[in-house]
Amino acid sequence: MSRLPVKKTYKLFVGGAFPRSESGRTYEAEGQNVARASRKDVRDAVVAARKAVPGWAGATAYNRGQVLYRLAEMMERRTADLAAVCSGKREVEAAIDRVVWYAGWADKLAQVLGSSNPVAGPYFNFSIPEPTGVVALLAPEEPALGGIVSRVVPAIVGGNAVVAVASEEHPLAALELAEAIATSDLPGGV
Repeated sequence: MSRLPVKKTYKLFVGGAFPRSESGRTYEAEGQNVARASRKDVRDAVVAARKAVPGWAGATAYNRGQVLYRLAEMMERRTADLAAVCSGKREVEAAIDRVVWYAGWADKLAQVLGSSNPVAGPYFNFSIPEPTGVVALLAPEEPALGGIVSRVVPAIVGGNAVVAVASEEHPLAALELAEAIATSDLPGGV
């Protein structure tokens, strides 16, 4: 007797957890069932992100870089899963390299982007990069994994929390990335 395959239903990723959509609605994308977020789900994501901002923005840049290195390790372990839902291993390797690149720059950005600006008079004028808070991002259709990594990681390395909307046509790469984030040291809500 043969078994019926059990298809995975991809859930939302909110506050470090994988809740079902409040509405219970799903849609099919890339042959898989994916949760369709409601307005309440989006509000919950924004609330979770706002709660996470003070702790994440208050972390040292060095610590944020170490957490991103850990994310790259988790992505490395999930290379096969990530490659199956995007354009292949090459895209996954490029995405991992991008995470490592931003992790390496995490504690150097303030020195590179910050400056002392010359002004007339007895004043000091400094430019210091600071976290914005909660950042909303829309993932591009292509490249599925590289696109979302290129948008999410720079915001995270700057001390911000992110509410990302996955691509409607190719959401699986973003959801597999969320599973890697869940197993990394990134605080819930970031």
